[in-house]
Amino acid sequence: MLAEVIGGILSGSLALLADAGHMLTDAASIALAMVAMQFAERPASAERTFGYHRLEILAALLNALTLWLIAAWVVVEAYHRMTDVPDVKGGLMLAVGTIGLFVNVAAAWILHSSSEHSVNVEGAYQHVMADLLGSVGVVISGILIWAFGWTLADPIVSVVIAVLILRSTWGLLVKVVHVLLEGTPEHIDVYRLCSKIEAVSGVTLIHDIHVWTISPGNEALTAHVLIDPEYPGDLEELCRRLRKIASRDFGIGHITLQLERSQEECTEDHHVDHLLAHARPTD
Repeated sequence: MLAEVIGGILSGSLALLADAGHMLTDAASIALAMVAMQFAERPASAERTFGYHRLEILAALLNALTLWLIAAWVVVEAYHRMTDVPDVKGGLMLAVGTIGLFVNVAAAWILHSSSEHSVNVEGAYQHVMADLLGSVGVVISGILIWAFGWTLADPIVSVVIAVLILRSTWGLLVKVVHVLLEGTPEHIDVYRLCSKIEAVSGVTLIHDIHVWTISPGNEALTAHVLIDPEYPGDLEELCRRLRKIASRDFGIGHITLQLERSQEECTEDHHVDHLLAHARPTD
């Protein structure tokens, strides 16, 4: 990062300075990810019954929004440089950009395996990947300026880098917002879950069902289960069977089920959208 700052000032390259600024946020995002993961390991309390697990999600959101701010700054600065193109030393820009490229390849390789298991680490990984794309753009721009004297390549490549940053972080932002809105995890089919529970002997209907993500890999389920009033079996055993379905077949770790003999026992929302879904004609 320091090499790119010095190289950007000496060469007059916006692309190098943008990449250096992005590297600064890389360091900050990785530090933020580490702090959030440390806090997430703290036990729950009466004041925070889910502990600090959501800090991982908030850190990922902050990382994504920071990248968008950087991209906006690069676009604005690139516009000014297109109207007043400065002299850029392509050789120095190429040399420094190449060093940055190798550094970012190493960082991306380190973070890649962990990014699949945490949106927090994925946020840091997206930072590094966007920076990797920036380094590629710097190298290409440096070649064009050094070989052909086309200094306009510097602001043009900077805009391309900004667009790639926005594109690479959009998926992460959508995923984070989905978690914060307590949307159903993508890998859980609620209709299939309801069908499997209602197929158990003694179960009449499942309703008021909610499935959401507390933190990556930590899903929760709450539901009301209407039991046949004449069911002769042990309700505790029946509840264990239903919990096993949610845990074993769908990977849900936090399960709360309320067994009811009649709907009059429940004063909450009785939404049964899964019944309507099963009634829809299929192609």
